[in-house]
Amino acid sequence: MRTVALLFSLFIGFADAQTYPSRPVKLVVPFPAGSATDQIARVIGQQLQEALGQPFVVDNKAGAQGSIAAAEVAKAAPDGYTLMVTTNTPQAANVSLFKKLNYDPVKDFAPIARLGTISFMIMVRPDFPAKNFKEFLNYAKANPGKLSAGYGSAGSQVSQAMLRSMAKIDFVDVPYKGLPQAITDVMGGTLSFTFADLANGLAQAKGGKLRGIAVTSEKRSALAPDVPAIAEELPGYELIAWFALVAPAGTPPATVTRLHGLVDAALRKPEVASRFATLGTDVAPMNPQQLGGFIQSEIVKWARMTKAAGIEPQ
Repeated sequence: MRTVALLFSLFIGFADAQTYPSRPVKLVVPFPAGSATDQIARVIGQQLQEALGQPFVVDNKAGAQGSIAAAEVAKAAPDGYTLMVTTNTPQAANVSLFKKLNYDPVKDFAPIARLGTISFMIMVRPDFPAKNFKEFLNYAKANPGKLSAGYGSAGSQVSQAMLRSMAKIDFVDVPYKGLPQAITDVMGGTLSFTFADLANGLAQAKGGKLRGIAVTSEKRSALAPDVPAIAEELPGYELIAWFALVAPAGTPPATVTRLHGLVDAALRKPEVASRFATLGTDVAPMNPQQLGGFIQSEIVKWARMTKAAGIEPQ
């Protein structure tokens, strides 16, 4: 009888996956509109919408380093109609950044696909006294505590902490709900600098509103070859963030498999890779099983990085 029940449930799940989706799907983004995560979500959402014939509606739920959105998605019905384009922040780093989370980044989610990876860029105003990263370090050392830096994700927060620790410089940390507001405040002169994701950093540099002086990847980015890597002055410095698509735990495996197949096909399209590149992002696919193991390894990695950077959980 148990075998019959199992086969029946699998059949129902398969049948549901074949008719899925029959209504709009909510695509939760844990950061504000205009953030790199938001832009990646819109690219993937459009691809899924075209493939499945139903709207994939982006819903920005910023706050608490992505924890607000993650907790909401974790409690959502596991029917495939609530998904989240997540990052290393809510899915890995927050375990070490907060004393208590209202969700479990492993148990509460069904991994679907990793999407891509991205680095960060230190952004300053065009009139900032230092013209390059080496001068920036010298200026910061000569003016301890006088510079301020804004962060809106684990990637930017840990980037700042690693810079402080490895360069032995002192500046004031200012938290934000997301990076777009921090970038705006650097442009307005309220902040001295910020670690912007490469997508936003390149856009502001191209517009002449801000200037990029260093990137967090181990080597220079092909998208900004004239901007040095921090590691050129601080050997061993490296920080890469990532994007992934997840669903609430318990989402039918057939639905997860179907979504992964469509996302994987989309990531193989030259036009999608090209769009990702304009957002400073490298396509970096993983299947559900690979992503699940990757998230667990990333929790360990970010714990090590936050500890080394001297960050105390909030």
